[in-house]
Amino acid sequence: MKQDNYRTWVAVTFALSLCVIALGAYTRLTEAGLGCPDWPGCYGFAGVPKGEAQQALAASRFPDAPLEADKAWNEMLHRYVAGTLGLMILALNIFAWRKPARPRALPALLLATVIFQALLGMWTVTMDLMPVVVMGHLLGGFTTASLLFLLWLRLGTISFPPAPVAASSGLRAFALFGLLVVIGQIALGGWTAANYAAVVCTQLPLCEVDWRQGFDTSAFALIQPEHETYQYGVLDYQQRVTIHVTHRIGAMVTALTLLVLACLLWRQRALRRGATVMLLVLAGQIGLGITNIVASLPLSIAVAHNVTGVLLLLSLVAVNLQVYRMRLSGCNRQTGREMDRHVA
Repeated sequence: MKQDNYRTWVAVTFALSLCVIALGAYTRLTEAGLGCPDWPGCYGFAGVPKGEAQQALAASRFPDAPLEADKAWNEMLHRYVAGTLGLMILALNIFAWRKPARPRALPALLLATVIFQALLGMWTVTMDLMPVVVMGHLLGGFTTASLLFLLWLRLGTISFPPAPVAASSGLRAFALFGLLVVIGQIALGGWTAANYAAVVCTQLPLCEVDWRQGFDTSAFALIQPEHETYQYGVLDYQQRVTIHVTHRIGAMVTALTLLVLACLLWRQRALRRGATVMLLVLAGQIGLGITNIVASLPLSIAVAHNVTGVLLLLSLVAVNLQVYRMRLSGCNRQTGREMDRHVA
């Protein structure tokens, strides 16, 4: 495969990973995560049972999980597209190893990530939506998209303008800090969704109840007591309020951190485009989050909130890569000047 075709393959795979994230959010928000009570099939079939005979057999196999065709199709569509993504990442590795000049570590890491992501998808079903697994599955999807995007950038599909000066160590550290803050906020969002805490507070800025007095850190215990199912949540109201309020506070911290980062980036002309994109995505994400609260989590807005979350993460990945490249550029210039002095 020619290099341009390889870049196109990476781009298409990356676009598909965003579709998988959107479908995963749609599946979760339509309560279709257990639309098929088994894995990888559906009621023992390769697809959703059709006809009276298959549906009767499905009912006999899973008497405690009556078939809801709409939810089952939502779940299976997500699996089909996710499976296609896995095959495309496998092919991406094969193409990478055929050309020694192509990056190999990132494709290999992608393959390992998508295999683990498939296991998380299985455990999501077999462990009846255990919150830590659901959150891990969301983070795995975001990680897959980020690695594909990073590979896309490294292949040169997006070129950064040359920088006249290298990024300072302080800027590099704060850009990395901003990335970690966004990852932490995404994890909080995943924990909020997995514990069905998204709509427990309906007023702004934090919550209509006295959340300070009832703040319960046990709400963040990753391993919860065993339950027959975790669908619709197992935590009490105060614990869910604790999670929801923490997510809102995290959003404020994230916004403040990225505003400071944008100011630092703006000082260097070469970094202004990245700062602008980051701020635009941040503004959109804040608007979607507020709309979710005011409108009581409409499906389209909630899905968009998930997708915009990964776009915000990707903007931080791009910023960090550019800052890193500026550091290498500065090191190369310094090495060149030292060599010139030795020659002189």
